[in-house]
Amino acid sequence: MAPRLVAPGSKAQQMLSETAVPATIAMPRNPFVTRAILGVQVAVSSYDEAIQQSLLWAKEREPGALFFAAVHMIMEAVDDPAFLPRLNATGTVFPDGMPLVWALRMLGASKAQRVYGPDFTVAMLAAAEDAGVSVGFYGGSQAVLDTLVRVVRQRHPRLKLAYFESPPFRALAPDEDAAVLDRIAASGTQFLFVGLGCPKQERWIVEHTGKVPAVLFAVGAAFDFIAGSKRQAPRWMMRSGFEWLFRMATEPRRLAMRYLKHNPRFVFLFLRQLLTRPALDSPS
Repeated sequence: MAPRLVAPGSKAQQMLSETAVPATIAMPRNPFVTRAILGVQVAVSSYDEAIQQSLLWAKEREPGALFFAAVHMIMEAVDDPAFLPRLNATGTVFPDGMPLVWALRMLGASKAQRVYGPDFTVAMLAAAEDAGVSVGFYGGSQAVLDTLVRVVRQRHPRLKLAYFESPPFRALAPDEDAAVLDRIAASGTQFLFVGLGCPKQERWIVEHTGKVPAVLFAVGAAFDFIAGSKRQAPRWMMRSGFEWLFRMATEPRRLAMRYLKHNPRFVFLFLRQLLTRPALDSPS
């Protein structure tokens, strides 16, 4: 699909055009306390800490990357040992699902709490509007993206929506990929929400973080939920850890095999980790 750019004459874009964007940008250190779940460093944090750190990165014009992981993402990293260290080195993984929160608590992080990607997206958009930070969306079908943009504009009339694009559902050629990066950089986007689905969005962010001066968020189904194209599980199911069952019931063809493949292996491997781990102090 053709890209859609908004507010091309924005102050953020003018500031960006005055400074050449380097091919790579030095990444800041991970500022969050983490615990390793099957090798993936998962943050013991909160919505507020994630939002405030993202705003700080935007203010200081530093890149950053936040991932919101369920069991599926952890197992994708486990199944690709070459990808796992790159994921840890790129950004911070937050526990998107209750099973990871429970896992953190069993590892001694008693204060661990869920940081759910769709709820983070809603809160981050409101914070970006208040702070004057420009945002962009990359991913989703054109229909979902159009509805998402309309809804976001209605909810946040002062938000600087600098960029949105629905990429084709195929791998991009190198020149196409370079053109995407050029469009993102030219738009002046400071926060880029990436909704390509797991694990495609995580791999895209790992490959592209530091190539544009923006903070990247892998937010999964947030685009669909905000646009209203998919239903969210009831909150009681989210709290009880049965959100996966709701989603499998609503999308059985797409999700049934994923859950049947990953969930039992995660339980087995994590129990093995618990039984063999050294004693750890709880994070403050």
